[in-house]
Amino acid sequence: MADKEIETSRQKKATTIKRVFSLLLLILVAIISNAKVTLPRMFGDGMVLQRETNANLWGMARKNATVKVTTSWNKNTYKATADNEGRWRLAVSTPEAGGPYTITLSDGETTTLRDILIGEVWVCSGQSNMEMQMKGFKAQPVEGAIADCLHSSDDQLRMFTVKRNSQFLPVDTVSGAWTEASPGHTRDFSATAYYFGRELRRVLNIPVGLIVTSWGGSACEAWMTAEWLRAFPDAKIPQSAADIKSPNRTPTVLYNGMLHPLVGYTMRGVIWYQGEDNVPRYATYADMLGTMVRGWRVQWQQGDFPFYYCQIAPYDYSLIGWTVNSALLREQQARVEREVPNTAMAVLMDAGLEYGIHPRKKRQAGERLALLALGKTYGVEGIPDFARYESVEFRGDTAVVRFDRSKEWVYFDRGTTSDLFEISGSDKVFHPAKAWIERNRVYLHSDSVAHPVAVRYAFKNWADGDLFCDGLPISSFRSDDW
Repeated sequence: MADKEIETSRQKKATTIKRVFSLLLLILVAIISNAKVTLPRMFGDGMVLQRETNANLWGMARKNATVKVTTSWNKNTYKATADNEGRWRLAVSTPEAGGPYTITLSDGETTTLRDILIGEVWVCSGQSNMEMQMKGFKAQPVEGAIADCLHSSDDQLRMFTVKRNSQFLPVDTVSGAWTEASPGHTRDFSATAYYFGRELRRVLNIPVGLIVTSWGGSACEAWMTAEWLRAFPDAKIPQSAADIKSPNRTPTVLYNGMLHPLVGYTMRGVIWYQGEDNVPRYATYADMLGTMVRGWRVQWQQGDFPFYYCQIAPYDYSLIGWTVNSALLREQQARVEREVPNTAMAVLMDAGLEYGIHPRKKRQAGERLALLALGKTYGVEGIPDFARYESVEFRGDTAVVRFDRSKEWVYFDRGTTSDLFEISGSDKVFHPAKAWIERNRVYLHSDSVAHPVAVRYAFKNWADGDLFCDGLPISSFRSDDW
């Protein structure tokens, strides 16, 4: 009898558990079937939508449901039908800059997004020098950041930081929230991106939204898809999650976790500060970055949107045991703007730090990116461009260096000459050169080189650049390809 009672008790418990499980399943199905519209996190209260365009919105709803989206600025209602998985997508017409507005979404239950501004949206990506917050890293401050944070309050400058996320497969959303610029929020935001956005706000006087998706130490390969990387056989594409040996350097993983969810968010353009991790692999960088830019553009379906990037700043890489000359990576970066349409490079030769890979002068980085955007994208007049090396002519024992985009005369920033130039004969041995300037030409001579055939400027890991034109530094360069 005791055994039968025990067995009967077990059967009753099993039946009870099955009933509870069935009830929970029914409740879950009911919740899912009646779930209100949801959106990826970058669509939220306080966001900025790109002005005067058709701005994309997408998300999840009940499967096959009709999703209605109403925008308060024009009272229009837009409709989309969710697919069998509940995915929906549509575009709303945006007005001139302004706000705040609301967006109401419904598939039977209403969701409202509030405090929405219409203005200019930029995606800001890269590695640590883009990620570096206004508060700096440990024992690595940002120059002038304390005062700039104190005076940063601006409810028309909105900031969104994507939380770090390394993934083997693409994901659909990110973690983060929109905030207004204020002393507390600005302190925790990317310094380069903040100074970029602050300058746009000052000049354009319209709302600006910045979406930062960056990870310190990340490789360019990590922000690309496997398809784009087929042209680069040295890139080790992970075949499973177990192959992800580095969360920020493994190819594809940051594209999957931190960029793919943003693709299609209607914006004006991208700013990029990355390259330090690729110094040891410098030879492929120009082709790789160009491939990445073209890939992003194809996926975003916004044509050749502006892509402005920082040239990495000088730093003594031998301090971390690297033997490659980082000027070779800077040279590769300088190629990109010549080869890829609607790209441009902000030079930081005067904004490096000999003993630190994270320069303090982030204001220069952000403001120079803003100069590129204001002049090239927004058509603001009176903005100088970065002059660059064009060619060299050899006249006996003297080399004459020419520059393009140099409407004004070139000059040395710390006197009448520079000690950053070198000159070589056919023996390929470089010697320090005496340098002097006439208008927008630099003349070079060395008593050690009777018949020069090549010149270099600041072509080494660390150099405090002193060659300028119209207030902006000129990149390191060389005339040879040795």
